[in-house]
Amino acid sequence: MPSTFFGLNIAASGLRAANAALNTTANNIANANTDTYSRQKVEQRASDALRVFTTYGTAGAGVDTLSIERVRDEFYDNKYRQNETLLGQVTQRNYFNMLTQEYLKDDGVTGFSSLFSKMESALQDVLKASGTTEAKATFVSSLSQITDYFNHLDSSFKQLQNDINQEIKMDCDTINSYAQQICSLDEQINTIEMQGSKANTLRDQRDELLDKLSKIVDIEVIETKVVDDNQPDRETGATRLIVNIAGGQQLLDTYSYRKLICLAREKAENVNQSDLVGLYDIKWAPSNFKEGDDTSKLDIFKLNNKLMGGELEGLIDMRDGNNNSYFNGEVISSVKNQATGETQVTIKVSDPNLMDMTKCTLPTTGKMEVASKIYEFNDWQYDGGDTYTFTLTAKSTKSTTPPTGRTAEVGSGFEYQGIPYYMEQMNEWIRKFSSRVNDIMSNGYTADSLEGSYILTGTSDMDSSAQYSYQQLTTLSNNKGYYEVTASNFIVTRELAANADLLATKLDITEGESEYMNVKALYEFLTKEDLFRGATSGEFLDKVLGDIALNSSNSKTLEETYTALEKTIGNQRLSVMGVDSDEEASALVQYEHTYTLNSKMINTLTKIYDRLILETGV
Repeated sequence: MPSTFFGLNIAASGLRAANAALNTTANNIANANTDTYSRQKVEQRASDALRVFTTYGTAGAGVDTLSIERVRDEFYDNKYRQNETLLGQVTQRNYFNMLTQEYLKDDGVTGFSSLFSKMESALQDVLKASGTTEAKATFVSSLSQITDYFNHLDSSFKQLQNDINQEIKMDCDTINSYAQQICSLDEQINTIEMQGSKANTLRDQRDELLDKLSKIVDIEVIETKVVDDNQPDRETGATRLIVNIAGGQQLLDTYSYRKLICLAREKAENVNQSDLVGLYDIKWAPSNFKEGDDTSKLDIFKLNNKLMGGELEGLIDMRDGNNNSYFNGEVISSVKNQATGETQVTIKVSDPNLMDMTKCTLPTTGKMEVASKIYEFNDWQYDGGDTYTFTLTAKSTKSTTPPTGRTAEVGSGFEYQGIPYYMEQMNEWIRKFSSRVNDIMSNGYTADSLEGSYILTGTSDMDSSAQYSYQQLTTLSNNKGYYEVTASNFIVTRELAANADLLATKLDITEGESEYMNVKALYEFLTKEDLFRGATSGEFLDKVLGDIALNSSNSKTLEETYTALEKTIGNQRLSVMGVDSDEEASALVQYEHTYTLNSKMINTLTKIYDRLILETGV
């Protein structure tokens, strides 16, 4: 049977509940403009009723104040983070696509189309001026301006690639920082909540970090309650938080986390011929990893992971995007030279792009992956058909050689059109253009009836003062053709640059001094012959600009779409977790009224007890 003062205890519990609600409302109002703050509310329930042996059964025992909980919706949190992942990806794509487009634009003076038109005009002047030395020199100068254009464009693209590379490292460092902070917050949260309290402010801080992390990379958040191993039905109050990124790769587990570390590639480790030296590969490392530790046994963070998402994927798309054009084929033989330790690996390819040296992006030296093992190669040869032969170093084949029947890959396929794709497009045009122009010039004769000579080449990587000879570019022994000529080393031959009269103007040695049929043949090629993607030489920029314009348009549209969705989903999330001043004002009146009524109840009961005790002598 309840005591005489039972009603006073009930009123006191109501007073405590109303006071907690008032304090919580005050906290909500104070944080109405605090970003990432989650509205809080008091969780309460009726106290367990007392069993009394009377006709009315049990008696209510008041109210229990259980906890102060955050008001959040996990569904909206997940939707918001998924959208942030997509927004981060397309934002980076859009930004760097616009920069790429700026590099390719023709300003009417120094752009490709303007320079090419200037060269065509100079070539016409050679015909009109009956091949004067001045006219020839002007043409050679205009041709040099085109080679300089590609040299400068190559430098610009590599600088852009370097900027993206640094952004990738910054994102990896940021991911590591967020992981460390989340683990620290996890420890603080569990310390508090194992004592029965709710760490709402710390949870808000952790959710803010998870929101930011979701914009850098795709995340999956799993939080489970920790139970007592000896008493599975008893919850300890602690929770286990697992955060996976990039399609299920574990970043952290409650108090422990892994790092993403960036390792710069050496020159012999490039995966594309025209890549900037020093691009970062990414590996997983333990949290205690420090610079200088051994990295050979660390797990690789796959860069072509389509589930990566976020800014990181957008950056890698732009830095490494090769439009899925990379070296891959089947190993058909693997023979080790016992004397040198080197291994000759023969690989058969099926991709048509790999059977065209003008489109070749294979580096001279690099690394090849076969059956999940990495091998280093220091040379390769091409048979002119569908077969390549690689020379693998003795060091990389010391314990094993590539098995036959397995796929060999150099680099990886990235479906997006990034910097490597545009570099490949430049190199393809340069090689085809150089080959065709050199064929025309070498088959002609100078005005002095000397045999014509090639006029376009490239400088050697080993010695920038040396240039590739026509024989090196056209010999059938290596079948590589103009592979060595790229946008970075493309030049007019030094002999022609020094003496414009070496230009082969005559098609036949018997021609008169003013006939210049070879120049006409060159002009016909420039203006009428299809060279690049079904277009003439001068339409190169139109084709490439078409690619970048489409990519820019798509990324811009997607960025606008996901930005609008960010606002929409954010507003939906705020409607749940955000503080509404009108709602809090209404709650303030409600809880004030409840507090007042409970106070009056206590006052009333106090008077009753006074009468009962003092005046009746109970």
